[in-house]
Order: sequence, then C-alpha cells, then structure tokens
Amino acid sequence: MKKLTTTILAVTFAFSFTQAQKLPSRATILQAMETANDYFIAENPDPGKPTFVKKERPSNLWTRGVYFEGLKELTELEYVAQGKKAGTYRRYIMEWGNAHKWTPRNGVTTKDADDYCCSQTYIDMYLITGAEGDSHNTFMIEPTRQCMTNLLSRGNGDWTWIDAIQMGLPVLAKLARAEYIVDKKVSTQWLEKGWKMYTWSRDTLAGGLFNRQDGLWWRDKDFVPPYVEPNGEDCYWSRGNGWVYAALVRTLDAMMIADNADPFSGVEPINAKHWTMLPITSHYDDYLNDYLKMTEALARCQRKDCFWNVSLHDPGNYGGKELTGTALFIYGMAWGVRHNLLDRKTYLPVISKTWKNMVKKCLHKNGFLGYVQGTGKEPKDSQPVGYKVNPDFDDFGLGCFLLAGSEVYRLAE
Repeated sequence: MKKLTTTILAVTFAFSFTQAQKLPSRATILQAMETANDYFIAENPDPGKPTFVKKERPSNLWTRGVYFEGLKELTELEYVAQGKKAGTYRRYIMEWGNAHKWTPRNGVTTKDADDYCCSQTYIDMYLITGAEGDSHNTFMIEPTRQCMTNLLSRGNGDWTWIDAIQMGLPVLAKLARAEYIVDKKVSTQWLEKGWKMYTWSRDTLAGGLFNRQDGLWWRDKDFVPPYVEPNGEDCYWSRGNGWVYAALVRTLDAMMIADNADPFSGVEPINAKHWTMLPITSHYDDYLNDYLKMTEALARCQRKDCFWNVSLHDPGNYGGKELTGTALFIYGMAWGVRHNLLDRKTYLPVISKTWKNMVKKCLHKNGFLGYVQGTGKEPKDSQPVGYKVNPDFDDFGLGCFLLAGSEVYRLAE
C-alpha cells in the first residue's frame, strides 16, 4: 500500500508540474491581448490626438511610444496568424506615425530619450513596409536617423535615469539593423553609440547604477546608497528594472534573425526555433551577461502570487500586486526561454503561472487593466495601485502587457 501511495503521489506531482508548465492556448492569449487593446482603442479612437493629463502632450510621448511597441508586436501576431484585426491595428499604427510625420517628440534636435522612444515603432514599420516592397518609405525613418546623427556629436551622459535605457537603446540597435541594409559599415556606429551611453549609465553615473552584486539597478543617482528602503535594503524599483530588462531583450533581438525569415522585415515565423546572428553584434555578449544576471536576481525576488513588488527588496514598502514591472519581467523571461538562453524547465512554469495570474487578477472583462502603477520613479509614486484604480496614463501599462503577451504567445505551442 505504501508503495502504491508513493506512486500515486509521484504521478500527481508530475501531473501538477506539467499543468504548471502548460501555457494557455495561443487563441486564449491572443484574446486577452485583443480585449485589452480594443478597450484602449475604443477610448482613444484618434491615435494622433494629443493626450491630456494635467496638461496637453502630443501622442508620441514616451507613454504612448511604449504602447505602440506592444501594439506593433500584437499586429505582427495578428498578421502571421491571419487574425481578423490585423488590418485595423496596422491602420491605427500608420495613422499615428503619419500624424507625427514619423518624427520624435520635440523634433530631431531633442536629446531626451523619452522623446525618441516612439522611434522604435517608426523603425519597425519602416522595415515591415520596406520588406513589402514600398521603396518610397524612407520618410518613415529619416527623422529618426537625423535625431540619432545629432546624438553622435554629443557626449554619452544623457541617460541619467534607467528608464531612458529602454526609451533609447533599442532605437540605436534597431537603426543599426535597418542601416545594415544600406551600409554595413555605417550601421555599427549606432550600436557603438548605444554601448557608450549604456555603459556610462551602468558604470560611471554616481559610481554606476547597476549593482552587479545584487544584479539589479538603482533608478538614478538619488537612489544609490546610502539611500535605503524602510527595511534597510537598497531601493530597486520594479518598473525601472523592467525598463532595463526590456531594453536588453529588444537590443539583443535586433542583432539576430530567425532562420527562414526575411532578414529585415522584423517579422519572424511564429514557430521559429533557430536564429542566425547578423554581422552587427557589437557587444552582444556583454548585454547578454547583464541580461542573465538580472534574470537570476529577478527570479529570486518574485512573490508567491507570481507578481513582483514595486520595491523589489522591500515587500513591506507599498507591497501588493503591480502589473507593469511584472509584465516586463515575463516579457524578458519568455524571450529568453524561446531563444534557448534560459532553462525551459526552470522558467516556463514561472512564465505560465505569472501570465495566467496577470490575466486573471488584472484584466477586467471590458479590457481595463488593473494594478498598473502610474508614472513616477519609485515605489511610493502613483499610489495606491489597485484593481479598479485608474493610473494617470493608461497607455504604457497596456504596452507592457502586450509585450509580455507577444512573447508568451510565441512561446506557446
């Protein structure tokens, strides 16, 4: 009887483990993404209309730029999977870009990474339309190229807060990918500039914002020790670390191409399993090492309910569920598993359970997303965070959710 009982327990554990690993169906994942996105579009039918939170801002500000990063990924899934809403989402992106003449906020002379975050989607759409045969689409990338050219003549110290790494580094990496089509030598200058700006933030600013010992980042110079959280730990803000984690993923991704995919379309087969490195892999291994260190650190501080605290090392400081940091971490982990950079047995259960909990605990039936911390720079900002609480900006939280969903979808069988 004891042997039988042991066998039953072993089978039960194996079944439970398998269920924990199992991701939802792709149709279910896509439906959750569509529900959230359709709610936002219904609330914002004109993509070119300025936003208004205390004051008017153009709709190519960074919060909307992050949203369009996510929407671009959702649109790719819709097209490859022959989804019914692909055309609608594509038109929404194109109307947005055209409304702003595919130009960074505040023009091509801006040095603020928040202003050129929107260029990530501009470049992606340039690549996609170019792959489709549109040879007259250079107007979609020229303002970004001018803006980045201006950066080349500047110093490397503009990214004084870690959020800027996500807003800016992938722009330079994606531009390198796009320029490789035209001039292989010129393309490397963008990656080299990105690396210099990244390492200035990582290693020089205030002694370096990346704590290699903990594998996490201080948000800016104000949070470097002796600043501590109420429990005496360093202040590692969840979403700030999420921004860097996503930036590393998007930068690494720009340097590789899926087998059997158009090298410059930005679209890869849904079931891609193998990738070839493009000859523009400047500092790939360095970025990868930082990504892996962050992954290990983030895995250690995940909550039992699968979310992450807004304060990664102080669960008592505004503790509770929070969507944006959690979504960005799952986005990065799913990408890593899919590219065989992270152990599947270790991380797939984490990804599966977290995505399911985000959908169950945060996504309302009408598509509204709860537990989104609004804008700010530390755990106490935009509090309280709750299921029914409207953040000041609702667009970037959706962008984070769509980025996570896009990688979970590609990872699912």
